[in-house]
Amino acid sequence: MKTRIRSVAARQIWDSRGRPTVEAEVILEDGATGRGIAPAGVSRGRYEAIDLRDGGARFGGFGVSRAVLNVNEMIRRALQGCDAADQADIDRRIAELDATPNFSKLGGNACVAVSLAVAHAAASAEGLPLWRYLAKGATPRLPLPEIQIFGGGAHAGRRIDIQDLMVMVPAADSVREALEITGDIYRTAGELMNAAGKLAGTADEGGWWPNFASNEEALETLTRAIETSHGGHGKDVYISLDIAANEFFEDGSYRLARDATELDSATMVEQVASWARRFPILSIEDPVAQDDVSGMVQITQTLRSRVQIVGDDFLVTDAARIGAAADSGACNAALIKINQAGTLSKAYQALTAAKARNWATIVSARSGETEDVSIVHLSVGWDAGQLKVGSFARSERMAKWNELLRIEEAMGGDARYAGWSALPPGVSRESGSST
Repeated sequence: MKTRIRSVAARQIWDSRGRPTVEAEVILEDGATGRGIAPAGVSRGRYEAIDLRDGGARFGGFGVSRAVLNVNEMIRRALQGCDAADQADIDRRIAELDATPNFSKLGGNACVAVSLAVAHAAASAEGLPLWRYLAKGATPRLPLPEIQIFGGGAHAGRRIDIQDLMVMVPAADSVREALEITGDIYRTAGELMNAAGKLAGTADEGGWWPNFASNEEALETLTRAIETSHGGHGKDVYISLDIAANEFFEDGSYRLARDATELDSATMVEQVASWARRFPILSIEDPVAQDDVSGMVQITQTLRSRVQIVGDDFLVTDAARIGAAADSGACNAALIKINQAGTLSKAYQALTAAKARNWATIVSARSGETEDVSIVHLSVGWDAGQLKVGSFARSERMAKWNELLRIEEAMGGDARYAGWSALPPGVSRESGSST
């Protein structure tokens, strides 16, 4: 059998923060090879899969030698001779070998790297790019990009409270046009900051360092960048926010340090809703903390007819949590992070659960990334509809946007940009406040 696994191996490599991470390599009987690299987040939900780190002084405690050893010994023995074409079986074996709810024994970083490598090897054996292999003969849409312009929160030393200020161009005609428009907005935002004497480098994901006096100043500057950019071409451009509220929630209160305010759940919801009324916001991620169910229900009911409400730490790419959230009336979109789930199969189950409830789905990178472009292929092959990679700068980000352009070109006449169709039902071009 050509897709039988001959060998599994791992090595320590380096991510975009200069921290160690795990790369796995799988070789099949026919010689087909696949590689996968584990990303890493700094803003992490309590319920997501856990990276196994060595601790101690070396590499600041971020070493992955134990995770690498787990791949080279236990995981290798468990998967050798298995069929790489049966991803569900591979991932089940990995989960059973670990036998913890959050992959804490083997390490989520070890498990996700192997799971990715297996998928790439199986696709290679068929002579297909991963996206086409996952599409199984269907013609999927090309995802709507969400691209960071300003990085904040845990990605920028908490210089502002909002973690990501991004743009979306659902009215573009193609991925290429969406990226061109966004590139102009990114440059314009930098020029505005430079003119104001506030240009201070970039944050973890390549967005401009948010040298602002308040959260609203960041929103105002991004809105101005959209309005004054020469690349708009008459297309509607919207703001997407990742509030990452869990990062500033403590003892029952939301502490917005940049605004010197302390809010309870109801007033936090009203604060976010007021931003949505005043600025051209189309998507809001984690507007409240991971356990604030009533707050998430409230903001979803308040804004769902005009804004995409996305669960990240609130859902942690978990099908059961997505089901519970949907039943309670919380969220209308799910962020899909493969390393939150620990394996491709678990991530796909979460994506399928969200789609079954007519939610939007967004495949997302993490703040600690590498040249690995797997998430682009997952976003296309799974027909997720949306893709969140980071900013329009830094090679670990641009490798992914450039791969999306290659896929669009390879699709030729079959290329279909998801645009507005990627958003939840009820959120349309008449929704929100466009510039």
